[in-house]
Amino acid sequence: MPERRWIAVGAACLLALTAASPAVASQRFEARGEVEVAFAPRDDAEGLLLDVIREARRTVLVQAYVFTSRRVADALVAANRRGVQVQVLADAAMNRRGKGNALPRLLEAGIPVALETDYNAAHNKLLIVDADGPGCTVVTGSYNFTWSAQNRNAENLIVLRRHCALADAYRDNWRRHRAAATPITQLPWSP
Repeated sequence: MPERRWIAVGAACLLALTAASPAVASQRFEARGEVEVAFAPRDDAEGLLLDVIREARRTVLVQAYVFTSRRVADALVAANRRGVQVQVLADAAMNRRGKGNALPRLLEAGIPVALETDYNAAHNKLLIVDADGPGCTVVTGSYNFTWSAQNRNAENLIVLRRHCALADAYRDNWRRHRAAATPITQLPWSP
């Protein structure tokens, strides 16, 4: 009986220590800037995304789970041509093949593309635009960069403007993912 008591006390202590120390730190920011939302298919979420890309002046960092939208790819290529530094990270499994994929358009334009291979799903869907300011824009939500996201799915897109601390936090996370990603020069791709 005493042995069970010590096991129970030990388990309770371990549980208390685990509950007291969070596994992952989070970041908290004061609300500021401007927030704009779109809900597909009712709203033109893709049009909002294209507007944000057109407004970019210096940088656009992209993380994409699925990337088949030619319109989004063409907007990124146009931004690149006007001198905006564009870089793309994408989920390796979802973007492995070339057919139907928009990544070859980016690669042909000389835009750096890297695939994330460390995760079951690199499920981020975001743009970080001009993180150094003054615009400092983050676009995120459930919206994949696909035709279906705009026309067939129930999706959300949120644009957070003029919040440089938030954009910087997203950029730092993007850079961590980029450091572990595999650069590619063509699709189809295989590890």
